[in-house]
Amino acid sequence: MDNKYPPVYEDMDDSIYSTEKTNNNILQPEEVFLQRQTSAKRLLLKEEQTKAARSDSMKKLTRGDSEKKLQTLNKFDPANAYSSTDTVLKPSTFFEKFQAWMINEGARKIFTAMWIIIHGLVFTMAFLNFLFHDNLKTARETFGITFVFARSAALVLHVDAAVILFPVCRNLISYLRQTPINTIIPLDQNIEFHKAIGWSILFFTIVHTVSHWINFYRLAVATNGGIVMWLKLNFISGPGATGYIMLITLIVMVCTAAEKPRRAHFNRFWYFHHLFVPFFGAWAFHGAFCMIQPDREPKCKDIASFWKYWIASGTIYIGERILREIRARHTTYISKVVMHPSKVVEIQVKKEHITTKAGQYIFLCCPEISLWEWHPFTLTSAPEEDFISVHVRVVGDFTEALAKKLGCDYEEEAKIRKKNKDRIKSQYDGIDISTNNLELQKVLPRVMVDGPFGSASEDVFKFEVSMLVGAGIGVTPFASILKSIWYRVNYPKKSTKLRKVYFFWICRDYDSFEWFQSLLSAIEEQDLQQFIEIHTYLTGRLRHSEVGNILVNDDGNIKDTITGLRSPTHYGRPNWDKIFSNMRDQYPATDVGVFFCGPKPLGKQLHTKCNLWSQGFEDGTRFYYGKGNF
Repeated sequence: MDNKYPPVYEDMDDSIYSTEKTNNNILQPEEVFLQRQTSAKRLLLKEEQTKAARSDSMKKLTRGDSEKKLQTLNKFDPANAYSSTDTVLKPSTFFEKFQAWMINEGARKIFTAMWIIIHGLVFTMAFLNFLFHDNLKTARETFGITFVFARSAALVLHVDAAVILFPVCRNLISYLRQTPINTIIPLDQNIEFHKAIGWSILFFTIVHTVSHWINFYRLAVATNGGIVMWLKLNFISGPGATGYIMLITLIVMVCTAAEKPRRAHFNRFWYFHHLFVPFFGAWAFHGAFCMIQPDREPKCKDIASFWKYWIASGTIYIGERILREIRARHTTYISKVVMHPSKVVEIQVKKEHITTKAGQYIFLCCPEISLWEWHPFTLTSAPEEDFISVHVRVVGDFTEALAKKLGCDYEEEAKIRKKNKDRIKSQYDGIDISTNNLELQKVLPRVMVDGPFGSASEDVFKFEVSMLVGAGIGVTPFASILKSIWYRVNYPKKSTKLRKVYFFWICRDYDSFEWFQSLLSAIEEQDLQQFIEIHTYLTGRLRHSEVGNILVNDDGNIKDTITGLRSPTHYGRPNWDKIFSNMRDQYPATDVGVFFCGPKPLGKQLHTKCNLWSQGFEDGTRFYYGKGNF
């Protein structure tokens, strides 16, 4: 084998089964080190052979000794890697403050302010028009000021309807990310913008609805119709009936789209969010009945104007849904399934008619589970590979059903692990429990792919220095990026601006380190130019038995016991102030990209630190924060 290729261990295969072999002569980074050192049986045998020695070592350790010695395992701390001061150099002039503010906050807050101003102007101009227009005198005398409020709110709702679909036109967003528009409009915040418009629609719908409840009451009193007239106006009239259809569907969509219900029941959110179809359908007819007429002819000239506002975004959105159906008709083949530890399944699909970039994501559908469910997953394969892959954490109804369809039996794996509960779990390096299971060689389910779509992580290669921060399964977008870097370093085709990458992976327990270990090992072995620095953090509390086990295995071992990497695991949370301080001192006058995927609290903390440590003056270090949203 050519020396430029790392060695391949032929005795192990990490996949459950594979329907085809890659024809690519370039070794994939997982295939270099993902193949295990020993089989599960060999590991069990080795465990039996060392059990007595480990037990003797454990007896010599008291709890205090274990905890004390554990602190010595933290041999290296990136926060102390360089001599540094923790002092934040605050901008001294207004221009420097403005420059620092523009790094991460400017575009987003200016855009948000402009959108609020537009809402205010639309409502104010509409309010003044309906309040003083001489052709609406009868309506104002009949209904009073609530007529003005209802009509003004309706106009704002039409403006919201004109744009609410644009943020979810993902192909359009992915295209615009490559244009200068991305520097003006924060396109990576598209989902947040979509949510904000949704809340705006809910607010002005309440204003519009309550105003018309009062209007109907006043009309019933003026005509001596009483409660019967009020009920007819609300539920039998055209505007009333269509209005309640819109109100009910809107409330259902908002309630199921709130963060906690959406995360707990994604399927319910997905189905109920498609109530936007009857919502817009009812809206199209809501204003077509000309119930409140002007004083002079033509009295019904501008009715049912909803379509004029909706046509642009609606047409693009329908086009994207049609494109999804066309893509779904393409025959796709699952070429390989890898059953990783910690209930993570890797799905590799043969790449056909698709071009990807590192950091992008796709929507995946399995018709055998549901023809209508499309779930977003970050790509973990590099653009240089001849397949696309995703890593799926088996935690919900859809992912559990998908794992079963793919033949993944984590109950059997749990039984094997239970028998060896004292072993450091990273020592398993994955358990191949089904390679010889002929039942799993049956036809794999078909999957449909929509995408790929762009995200903030794509911008990693636009910076000379990048910090990648992943928490738990949130590391998935960086798998694609690190693989792509691996290929670019080992098989360079063109120059890249990126010169240094700092990778931080934070996990609550060491189960989460297992599935990504092979790729990181490959990167460490091949990264001769020290292009990538890897820092792993274990934040969960260790049991006494686990502490002792780590000490026994770590003694005299070149590689870390938990991750199997040369870089040691740090115990506790990262000291971000020290890390950012050191980065600032190490890279003056440099733009540093900080990319994150994980829980919101940590994301907010990183966002705050980027703003705190960014310097607006010419020789300052600027930290640009990016977070994936899909």
